Amino acid sequence: GAAGARRDLGGVLAWPEDDFRKLLAHPKLAPYLASLCGDGYRADHQPIVLMQDAASEGFALHGGPLSGADGVNGEVGTFNPELQYRCVAGAPWTSLLAMAVHLVDAPPGAGGFCVVRGSHKLNFAVPPAFASGEAAAFADEFAAQPATKAGDVLFFSEATVHGAKPWTMPYERRLALYRFAPANFAYGRAYLNGWGLNDDVRERCTPAQRAVLEPPFAPRLERTVTTAAGDDGEPYVKQRAPAKKDHDRAVFKTDFF
Repeated sequence: GAAGARRDLGGVLAWPEDDFRKLLAHPKLAPYLASLCGDGYRADHQPIVLMQDAASEGFALHGGPLSGADGVNGEVGTFNPELQYRCVAGAPWTSLLAMAVHLVDAPPGAGGFCVVRGSHKLNFAVPPAFASGEAAAFADEFAAQPATKAGDVLFFSEATVHGAKPWTMPYERRLALYRFAPANFAYGRAYLNGWGLNDDVRERCTPAQRAVLEPPFAPRLERTVTTAAGDDGEPYVKQRAPAKKDHDRAVFKTDFF
């Protein structure tokens, strides 16, 4: 812990400038997003900018493929269906992907983001004393803080146990955090409120960015799909068979079941 608090800034997708919107389908980032979440990847959380002054507190370890001490997904140490990582036939996949855009340098020992390496495969829950930092020796040895430069982008599965160490640098920590998911997966629910964006902001989004903001449903149901090309490419729509759509209209009175 430390004396200072963390400050959170939201609403950045609605800013007149496109600096944060363009990260949804940036041509240098989209290949990683599509590789880990598949074509048609979607934004799952509202982006948030984290800010901390020197001597600011850390953040408890959380995430991981097993339920933690909060008891949200059942008993501690049981399967957590919301946060999972797999590698099948040589292809990695995660149910929820974080993208941390570092806006200032974080050299070794700076604090800030830390991760327990390999914990996306853990089979034993993290003890509460380890997660909270009370067991300082655990954090010192196993909670690794990657050294980053301003402009670096770090991807990690939310199935990896992660948190933050107290910030020690003499300048403000700034980090923009995004979360993405496969096309038909959802953890957050901001999409139900249209991401808090008005029509004017949506008009300023590129077609690829708008596709990333679509609600969760499978690409085969005529989803507008953003690919690994991001804004350098054109989103596409895989058309559903007319007979299947006719069936849905006849049975459900809607275009899709």
